[in-house]
Formats: sequence, C-alpha cells, structure tokens
Amino acid sequence: MSGLSHFDAQNQPTMVDVSAKDTSARVAVARTRVLFPAAVQAALSPEGELQSKKGPVFQTAIIAGTMAVKKTAELIPFCHPLPFDSCKFKLQLTPERDAVLIYCQVKVQHRTGVEMEALTGASVAALTIYDMCKALSQEMVIAETCLVHKSGGKQDYTLPDPLNPFVAP
Repeated sequence: MSGLSHFDAQNQPTMVDVSAKDTSARVAVARTRVLFPAAVQAALSPEGELQSKKGPVFQTAIIAGTMAVKKTAELIPFCHPLPFDSCKFKLQLTPERDAVLIYCQVKVQHRTGVEMEALTGASVAALTIYDMCKALSQEMVIAETCLVHKSGGKQDYTLPDPLNPFVAP
C-alpha cells in the first residue's frame, strides 16, 4: 500500500470514504498572483480597474472563479461534490500595480475540506484575467498559487500572509 489516502488496500485509486467523519465547519483560502507587464499596467484605471473588449476583467474573473469552485468535483477525479455555504473572492493590486493577488475563500459544513475548491477558484480566476488581457500582452505570468488558510477537519493551517483579507495576520 502506498500510504496515500486516495489508494485502497489493493493499491487501486479510490475516493476517500468520509462517511465516518464528523460534519464540521470547513474553510479554505487560496491565493494566486497574476504579474502584469507594462502594457497591462498601463490599461489599469486610476481606481485599479481593468476593462477589456471582452468586458470588466476583475468582475468576470470572480464569476469564472465561482463557477470553477462549483465544478471542482467534475475536474478533479477524487474530489467530493459539496454543498457550499459560501464562496468569496478578493482581488488586490500590489502597491506597485504590477500584479493582482487573487484570494478565494470557500466555506462548507461537511465531512471533507474545501482546499481543492479554493485552489481551483483562484486558478480559474487568474486564467480568466490572462484570457481577457492577452490582447494587451501575452507576457503575463500566473504565479504562486497556494493554500494560505485551512480550518476544520483534523488540522488547521495558516501560511503567514499579512495581505490575506479573510484571515487576521
């Protein structure tokens, strides 16, 4: 046996059986960064908004990220489909305006966590920004996608991140 949770005693891939676990409040926050080259920085409004021929960039990214959270179980084979209680996004420009930080927070009352859903949401939001701005520059970089907070379940986890709008530093 491999010791990995998604393999059974015969070393075959399987979905984890969570039926014996207690239901609890689960929260996960993921972060990713989209680095902007000069052409994209120049397109930012003084208020920090981006508008493309396809529409409002950041608002569209939030909608796409939310849709991705709801589809995570369809995309990742062993994720459980979950009835989410909350899915929220916060997008923050860096002080230099050379990047946007995308935070995705997902909450559920369930027997399994929502880390993959938060990571999927942040990732798809970043991909949407890239798609909507690629006419300005294809030199954007999507970087540093990571879990910055998880609570509920067996153990909690918080990556120190003073900019995380969902978790106090």
